Amino acid sequence: MKYYTPLLLALMLFSCVKTERDYTYDNIDFKQEMRDFVVGISRYAKQQSPGFIIIPQNGVEILTEDGTPYGDNSQSYMDAIDAQAQEELNYGYDADDVATPSATKAYLKSFLDKAKGQQKTILITDYCSSPVHIADAFQQNAQFGYISFVAPQRELNTVPSIPVYNAHPNDVERMGEVHNFLYLINPDNFQSKSDFIQQLSATNYDLIIMDMFFVNQVSFTAGEIAQLKHKANGGERLVVSYMSIGEAEDYRFYWQSSWNADKPIWLDMENPDWAGNYKVRYWEKDWQKIIYGNHNSYIKKIIDAGFDGAYLDIIDAYSFFEERYGNN
Repeated sequence: MKYYTPLLLALMLFSCVKTERDYTYDNIDFKQEMRDFVVGISRYAKQQSPGFIIIPQNGVEILTEDGTPYGDNSQSYMDAIDAQAQEELNYGYDADDVATPSATKAYLKSFLDKAKGQQKTILITDYCSSPVHIADAFQQNAQFGYISFVAPQRELNTVPSIPVYNAHPNDVERMGEVHNFLYLINPDNFQSKSDFIQQLSATNYDLIIMDMFFVNQVSFTAGEIAQLKHKANGGERLVVSYMSIGEAEDYRFYWQSSWNADKPIWLDMENPDWAGNYKVRYWEKDWQKIIYGNHNSYIKKIIDAGFDGAYLDIIDAYSFFEERYGNN
């Protein structure tokens, strides 16, 4: 039997700890890691709450095995999701209220149609404000068989003043019954939670995508979410919570102030376009434990609050790592 001095043992343990300096990206398939992450979230959530809805936003390349429009479907990923969301298909890709380049639109649409062919609901958020562009966005998405929302501003902080497109009084219990949706994840313009609930309850959207937290990270209760599930015209609707899985946000419940000086191994650089948002190595287990798999996880909090599903953002985080470290 070998015996080690305390100093030698400490050095051996330290040498086994992965640090920022020696982190390696060798043999990491960034697209597949994101597929696996979403599949894991979906399986856990649906075990906890059968029928729970999973909607990834953007990152459409991982719908296929090789990440191209011509590749075979990634069936395990397709089976894990209930809808596919895409921003800026018609307007907003280069600038708000500006038409998306035709080549970009065709590229995105080729993936979206693969998901549509698998009976997945396609949710499109366009960013435009001029009446002619708003009308055109709704018309084009209807022609494609997609569900449309037009955001008048990028902040997603208001209920649009235009009438709800294809409003109806029927109950909506699953994604296939959705005719329209509201995407409002920034509640800063609302005076209080009750004001927020009152204004959204006065709408006839079939689906509301919102944050599970009001300002200052005060969470909505299950009773408050239940209130929001009633449309003004008497029908029932779905309410889904936004959740970023490709970036960490320093205002969330899970953030620890010590991370500013001593970063966990899964935490990468700050997003230069969004202060307080940090790229994450989403394949690392410690980050994934924050998101799902246990009673303190983000997804479990969403389930416990009574939401019908989760809207997963920054799915396209894989592109950041591919561009920075190469496609492994």
